[in-house]
Amino acid sequence: MALTPDALVNKSLELVSPPNTYTQLDALMQDPNSSADDISAVINTDPALATRLLKVVNSPFYGFPSQISTISRAITIIGTRELIHLVLATSVINAFSGIPSSLINMTEFWRHSLATAVAAKYLAKACGHRATEQFFIAGLLHNIGSLILYQSVPELAREAINSSQFGNGVIYEAEQRVLGFNHTHVGQELIKAWRLPKSLEEAARYHHDPSSAEEFAVEVAVVHIADILCSAAQLGHSGDNHVPPLDPAAWDLLNLNEDILSTITQQVVEQVDVLTALLVKH
Repeated sequence: MALTPDALVNKSLELVSPPNTYTQLDALMQDPNSSADDISAVINTDPALATRLLKVVNSPFYGFPSQISTISRAITIIGTRELIHLVLATSVINAFSGIPSSLINMTEFWRHSLATAVAAKYLAKACGHRATEQFFIAGLLHNIGSLILYQSVPELAREAINSSQFGNGVIYEAEQRVLGFNHTHVGQELIKAWRLPKSLEEAARYHHDPSSAEEFAVEVAVVHIADILCSAAQLGHSGDNHVPPLDPAAWDLLNLNEDILSTITQQVVEQVDVLTALLVKH
């Protein structure tokens, strides 16, 4: 097998289930004749998923004053789109297993990913975006390609980690040296294979190089800043011991006030452990 991002993804698809429930729900969302009851019925066919979603909706992450006991009620309260993105988050986090703990602590990996997701949501809000769920998912999936590397080529992934640690360079440059490509290329291929939105592909591919984004420059810039913010605050661990460099053009594009960064970091700190405890199997 030639070592290419799409070859690794094709190999991994035998082990990593695509988020089929999300795909079904997304199709229902596009159907003008579907209803909240149809969406609720699909989710309720997977009791473990339904239970986990209700735990998240009833958690301090949302902070609703009264208990929400059914999926139908959750749809009414947080909205269909938000709930469907939570389904995607839950499905993806549970899709990966068997990754050696000697390579990566999976709880810490997802803690960093969830922190980036929450930060992206707040940054998008600060930029004036209302539909922030897509930014949350883009943040959650930004490093998904790393998991394919850890799963499919653990020895080479270890070599890249060691090279990064001892050479004092960022992990994606070490991966490029060792493999000829890096986790951003693999992440893009996986998201494409899963038939998820193009904006998520671009966030995975260009979060370290936001100036190269093709169609979704704002989404990529938001994830770029969120990733740096959470790396600097040491929220979780993605496998990289270094804070990635900031692209000034991404900062300029978002036109953010620097003063909000400490507020957003505080909000992420308050929420990430709750989300990690609810969504990540220990």
